[in-house]
Amino acid sequence: MGTAEETAVISFEQKVALITGAGTGIGLATAKLMAAHGASVVLVDIDGGALARAAEAIGVDADRVLSIPADVSDAEACESALTLATARFGGIDFLVHCAGIYPEATIAKTTDAAWQRLMNINLNGTFYICRAAQSRLRDGGAVVLLASLAAHRGSYAHAAYAATKGAILSFSRSLALELAPRVRVNSVSPGIIETAMTRDLIGQKGDQLLASTPLGRYGTADDIAGTIAFLCSPLAAFVTGETLQVNGGLYIS
Repeated sequence: MGTAEETAVISFEQKVALITGAGTGIGLATAKLMAAHGASVVLVDIDGGALARAAEAIGVDADRVLSIPADVSDAEACESALTLATARFGGIDFLVHCAGIYPEATIAKTTDAAWQRLMNINLNGTFYICRAAQSRLRDGGAVVLLASLAAHRGSYAHAAYAATKGAILSFSRSLALELAPRVRVNSVSPGIIETAMTRDLIGQKGDQLLASTPLGRYGTADDIAGTIAFLCSPLAAFVTGETLQVNGGLYIS
């Protein structure tokens, strides 16, 4: 690692980031930011149309962008995505896993099928993409997983979702032990971030949530992207197995 002066400006030149859920929201914001700092990006999303729009929105040379439509709840699709990324770029330096769903239902109204779908996408998908990526990550690389404030505090009518995110916290710490010292693994726990995923929640409880947030605003996808970029950068070279709370102080209120 270089001096503080050498690492003060984040650069991802000659690096490759594979980002799931890259078609919209936090995934797209992260892809834009990392590409702007020099990274080549592999965009993975189940929505092919969103992927095409994302690739256009990133605004870098086409040879630095690879779009792969894939369902992370499908183990073979995850393996195929990493095979394609490796064939194109020779490997990856960063895995940023943003894909997930956020359904609302109390336990009484959560069907077996709904529970299983959530586990398949949020939890199994995390396992599948990390398993596929671990042998393709180059030395000095980093993994960043998306957890949630709900994993720490719980969330009414989101118990199943919170369960998946709580599991991701434990998974990320264990993965950090397995991949050290070659690759660092951390997670981020966003609070209320203004994306399509939280539109209903903000509509129902927005005033209450803002009143409980010391910084007095909702987060943005760019807020989370900046934290992810930090965790991938040399500025976080001695950080692994950690979870960063990014919620404007909602966690402590």
